[in-house]
Amino acid sequence: MQLFIGGACAGKRDAVTSRFPSASWHRLEAGQPLINSQQALATNTPLVITGVLEWLGALLERDDNDAQRQQWQNDITQLCQRAEGLNAALIIIASEVGRGVVPMQPEQRRLRDLNGWFTQDATAQADQVWYVRHGLVMAVK
Repeated sequence: MQLFIGGACAGKRDAVTSRFPSASWHRLEAGQPLINSQQALATNTPLVITGVLEWLGALLERDDNDAQRQQWQNDITQLCQRAEGLNAALIIIASEVGRGVVPMQPEQRRLRDLNGWFTQDATAQADQVWYVRHGLVMAVK
C-alpha cells in the first residue's frame, strides 16, 4: 500500500494520477466500513481510496473510537492482503490537518485526532508514504 498525505489543494491527486494513470478511484462513503472498498479492487488495476477526512467526520457521532480504530486497522490489513493477492496497487490519499490552528470546537479537535490516528495506522502498514506539499512529492517512508 502507498499513502499520499498533504494539505488541501497540495497536489495529492495530481501526484497519484501521474503515477497511476490507469487506477480506478473509490471514494469512502459516510457510515460504510472501510472494508467495503474491497469491492472496488480488480486484478492488476491500482485502486485509489479518497474521502478519508469526510469518512472520519461521519464517525464523530459515535463514542466507540477505540473499537472504530481497531476496526479500520483490521480493514486496512485485509485490504492490503486482498490487493496483494490481486496484484493491484492500493493507494490511500489522506489530508493533513494537524499543521494549522487548533479549532475551538471539540468535534473539530476530535476529527483531527481521528485523522491523526488513521494516518498513523495507515503509515504503519504502508510500504511507501509520500508527503505532498506545493505540488512537491517527498518520500517519507
